[in-house]
Amino acid sequence: MRILGALADVRLSGRRAMTVVALSFSSIVAACGGSAVPFADRVVENGDPARGRVAIEAYGCGSCHLIPGVRTANGMVGPPLEHWSERRMIAGEVPNDPAQLITWLTVPQSIRPGGAM
Repeated sequence: MRILGALADVRLSGRRAMTVVALSFSSIVAACGGSAVPFADRVVENGDPARGRVAIEAYGCGSCHLIPGVRTANGMVGPPLEHWSERRMIAGEVPNDPAQLITWLTVPQSIRPGGAM
């Protein structure tokens, strides 16, 4: 039931839905990476790994990305998202911080026009 409730929360529209994914993403990667979060400035307050996992599965992120700890995320088209919290840049364009991650996930073409995201 908890998963169904989380999935209902995730089935939001457009930008708001991707913001849910973005806010949960840092927590997921930290939880799946097996290491302490090395860059405290990248921790998203109120991040929820369980909700993020549901969002990642609901939005099909794993169809392009390999995401450790997410069973359905075995994609090989986009870069693997292992050690995400340790990366300094998003898409090689902007600093890896929560605000930029939200922008990248909600309007990626604003950061990398013509990119696959």
